Amino acid sequence: MKIKIKYFASIREALGTDQEDVDTHATTVGGLRDELIARGGAHAPALARTRDGKSRAVRAALDQRMCAEDAALREGCEVAFFPPVTGG
Repeated sequence: MKIKIKYFASIREALGTDQEDVDTHATTVGGLRDELIARGGAHAPALARTRDGKSRAVRAALDQRMCAEDAALREGCEVAFFPPVTGG
């Protein structure tokens, strides 16, 4: 299925792009993340689940709503990946 992916903040900087359209076999947001990590290159460290042996959080949104990794994908949906942010 074809979907749009948007990248934000440090993930966007690491990948050198803010969005891409992809054809995926993934059925969930977590499955999509795994597919992107398996691409290797800049995608692997940018979306990695661990870094230096520690769990690494990457937040996701599906159609502009925060979601868990088990959220189901559908044709034409939009997935966004971004690091957790803090601010005040």
